[in-house]
Amino acid sequence: MKLLPSLVAAAVAISLSGCAIAAKPVKKSDEKPADAAIYSGIKLRNMGPAVTGGRVSDFAFNPANPSQYFVATASGGMWKTDNAGVTWQAVADSMPSYSYGDVTMDPNNSNVIWAGTGENNSQRSVSYGDGVYKSVDGGKSWNNVGLKNSEHIGEILIDPRNSDVVYVASQGPLWSKGGDRGLFKTTDGGKTWENVLEISEHTGVSDIAFDPQNPDVIYASSYQRRRHVWTLINGGPESTIYKSTDAGKTWKKINKGLPSVDLGRIGIDVAPTDGNIVYAIVEAAEGKSGFYRSTDGGESWHKQSSYVSGSPQYYQEIVVDPKNPHRVYSLDTYLMVSEDGGKKFTRAGEAHKHVDNHALWINPDNTNHLIIGSDGGVYESWDRAKNWTFKDNMSLTQFYKVTVDNDFPFYNVFGGTQDNASLGAPHRTTNTSGIQNSDWLFTQFGDGFKTEIDPKNPNIIYSQYQYGGLARYDKQSGERVQMQPVSPDPKVAQRFNWNSPLLISPHNNKRIYYGSQTLFQSDNRGDDWRAISGDLSRNIDRNKLKVMDKVWGVDTVAKNTSTSFYGALIALTESPIQAGLLYTGSDDGVMHVTKNGGENWNKLAWPSKVPENSYVSDMEASLFDKDTIFAVFDNHKRGDFKPYVMRSDNNGKSWTNITGNLPVRGSTYAIAQDHENKDLLFVGTEFGVFFTQNGGKNWVQLKSGIPTIAVRDVVIQRRESDLALATFGRGFYILDDYSPLRKSAKEVKAQDATLFPVRRAFQFVEHSPLGLPGKAMRGADFYFADNPEYGATFSYYINDEFKSLKSQRKAKEKQLRKDDKPVYYPSWDELKEEDFEQKSQLIFTVRDNEDNLVRRIVAPAKKGFNRINWDLRYPGFSPVKATGKADSGPFVVPGTYSVSVSKVVNGVETQYDQKQSFEVVNIDNRTFASTDRKADLEFDMKAGRLYQAITGATRYLGELEKRIKHVKAATTETLALDQSTLKTVHDMQRELNEIKLLLNGNSVISKRAEPAPTSVTGYIYYLQWSRSESTSPVNGQQKLRFERASEGYGEVYTRMKRLADNLTQAEQAIAQAGGNWLPGTLPSNGAF
Repeated sequence: MKLLPSLVAAAVAISLSGCAIAAKPVKKSDEKPADAAIYSGIKLRNMGPAVTGGRVSDFAFNPANPSQYFVATASGGMWKTDNAGVTWQAVADSMPSYSYGDVTMDPNNSNVIWAGTGENNSQRSVSYGDGVYKSVDGGKSWNNVGLKNSEHIGEILIDPRNSDVVYVASQGPLWSKGGDRGLFKTTDGGKTWENVLEISEHTGVSDIAFDPQNPDVIYASSYQRRRHVWTLINGGPESTIYKSTDAGKTWKKINKGLPSVDLGRIGIDVAPTDGNIVYAIVEAAEGKSGFYRSTDGGESWHKQSSYVSGSPQYYQEIVVDPKNPHRVYSLDTYLMVSEDGGKKFTRAGEAHKHVDNHALWINPDNTNHLIIGSDGGVYESWDRAKNWTFKDNMSLTQFYKVTVDNDFPFYNVFGGTQDNASLGAPHRTTNTSGIQNSDWLFTQFGDGFKTEIDPKNPNIIYSQYQYGGLARYDKQSGERVQMQPVSPDPKVAQRFNWNSPLLISPHNNKRIYYGSQTLFQSDNRGDDWRAISGDLSRNIDRNKLKVMDKVWGVDTVAKNTSTSFYGALIALTESPIQAGLLYTGSDDGVMHVTKNGGENWNKLAWPSKVPENSYVSDMEASLFDKDTIFAVFDNHKRGDFKPYVMRSDNNGKSWTNITGNLPVRGSTYAIAQDHENKDLLFVGTEFGVFFTQNGGKNWVQLKSGIPTIAVRDVVIQRRESDLALATFGRGFYILDDYSPLRKSAKEVKAQDATLFPVRRAFQFVEHSPLGLPGKAMRGADFYFADNPEYGATFSYYINDEFKSLKSQRKAKEKQLRKDDKPVYYPSWDELKEEDFEQKSQLIFTVRDNEDNLVRRIVAPAKKGFNRINWDLRYPGFSPVKATGKADSGPFVVPGTYSVSVSKVVNGVETQYDQKQSFEVVNIDNRTFASTDRKADLEFDMKAGRLYQAITGATRYLGELEKRIKHVKAATTETLALDQSTLKTVHDMQRELNEIKLLLNGNSVISKRAEPAPTSVTGYIYYLQWSRSESTSPVNGQQKLRFERASEGYGEVYTRMKRLADNLTQAEQAIAQAGGNWLPGTLPSNGAF
């Protein structure tokens, strides 16, 4: 093994600007590309989970109705419940930001909500925001009211005397200096802001509190901190506590009794029952942290204990009990509580609950009632933390990575999460209640990252946990083997990242690669490892790098804590074309390649458009060209939120910039290449997922069905052409069958219509294990994620406008008004044509491989991309509905089918020149499988036609009964009619009743609670029911039911027809006698 000297020279690692290679932009064509945004409406599908939650930042409760409250999450949006968490609504999914530090409800108007974007913790995975938002309609709509450069909001307070007076504590940017940092005040409801406590470009305000008896008295804690990829500095000389007694006009430091060393994050709260009692939880350098209390409004502080939260950058918030000024809760790894003003803290209780707590509400009317937000979501206790219930109906999981397997027929989706383990589930199920919490399988606890699944055996799963933990999980037995590589040199520590790279070789499913600063290889599924590289990072001494304009010493507050070891591998890929062609990328900004499985490594050129030392977030070797490599870079931890996407066609010697038109605000995390179209790429960014059809010249965001959210990883399930997304705060999303994206927008827009290739359709019987579909009887809080719609999916694009006559007229009139020309009234004939015009529609016609017509499906005629599903069944046999919503009949026999599309305009059907063939495939999940589906279908169709006749007869008898009643009334009203007709009517009614007994069963017996023989309808309805839930062979009992129904119906039909003929004669007699009009009969011609 040879290692280039430059790899071990730390001096050159800090500055490699001379080695940067200019990133060539993608050449622009003279011809403008068609806008691929025609595809932007393809809908993504959330698959959960809700079995785990995600990090919660804050609550806002309606004081007049505590069952209504808002939940602000760290990276999963804003949620609202009106019924104490039975159901939830995401109320801000289309906003530019998805991360929140605070939410506050106006105490005078519960419809006015203030939200501060950007999580207020300084954690490694924190997300940033774009200021303060305000809603005046209970969260239905939001407006940004300023502080767009704050990035992280600590807290918002509203003056209870005047709702236009609002204070916002802004921590300011975490990864850079400046921005909107400090304590801001508005006196006009957010129209203007004043920074009333401005400290410096490095220090903001984290926590604020009112004196409950006098809101002009305000306490504020300043917070000096900075995080980068390599470090965290969580304090400094500018962290302290301030107080104002004049509503923020003037401030003074109140630090008498606090440690004299540099302070870090400080949490404060004032006792609601006594404004003189103020508490502060203080992080300090040199081991002097502690819990402090003041009984004189902060003028002096007394150290109660040395207690401080386990990781102040992540917790450090306290809440004083509404009734007991000596009871204080601390949001910590475990919820801590003191009953004596902070002298002693004990665990409040975490039984069967996720730890890592960040938000707490105490019911002021019942202080045993707590609602808490943790890394695991929302929990509620009614006995002051002894027992908790979990709100397991919110999809908030923060996934770092996503992986799909090749399980058949339904592949599984697995991934690793922030503090909620590694887990996965099938991408769909066969039941009518979708993907439930019980469908999820945990493979490894802890913080999870990349999961890898053996492509040939889906029972072999490799799962990670923080700092290089690695386990092989046997899904069949549930056994787990820990298998982290041992350092080849016992004197050299391995720098595994928080999120270490893991890869199964595409050439050998037993070969695994795993990276620290060193790349390891195992050829026996992790039982043994060997290093195939030296240090592939820059190996920079992070303690010599400047932070906040200087180099900090060893006693700095929380220096380097809660931070990954610097100089570790992040990105890893192997060419699927050439074995042993491996690429790596590190967190300190260096990339390497080996073409011989690690024997020799070479440093890649650095793209000039990418800032030096940027985090190499992902690398993907091309599926088409062994020399092509894609790389994605993330520099947001230096305050640079730009996207960086590059491609090299010469193994990294030079780079082409394919960032294209990606939004300038939105870090890039991952890239995937389609396996059929080399120019179709997908990129996950801080604010969504994008695709390009031309190799990166133009990017289009996929927005339908997915909120504004960070997409940390993207992978493709190649067998199904599905795109799987790992979002950081809303679980997994699936783009089912993205194959239409392979067809260029230019080609699609040049045709009247495009019917895209149809994916193989799996046939099975959807079942209801809960007894009924959907939530069944489990209550409104029962959670499940939707399956994709059952059957064959037809994707299509229509270019025709289908504008109605009325819309065309209104468009012309609009243009006339714009041109300042008169708009004249249409003619009556024109308006009549408008009034009589019927809506156009599309018809999808399905045929079998012998060109027999199988099904017609009607869809609205409208321009654009759409999808419609066929349920793999023939039409049903129930009576026709005027709405056109027909039921479905028997399953088709698996085989080859085709679909074509036509349009119907003004009653004229016109075929589009579009047709696609596809396969219907049976899932082999049956114990009692049919050996002759064609014969079964023949029986089902025969039984269906009998059902059709019998259900028609039931309806027809009802109509006959109405006609008989009208004839009876007309008999006495028609003076010229012989009254002997009354006997005829009596006999017809009697015959009708007899026929109904034959058809529907003997009601004379059954209504007296005695068993009656099975009726004709009883036989056929039971038969249809038994056949509708199964594709098993036709059995003897089913044949017998058919025979009995058929025999019984023969008699019913004969008597029913005779009755109908007699009734018609009676109606004719009434008409001839000059009787009034009867329903269903033709009126006279009016000639007298």
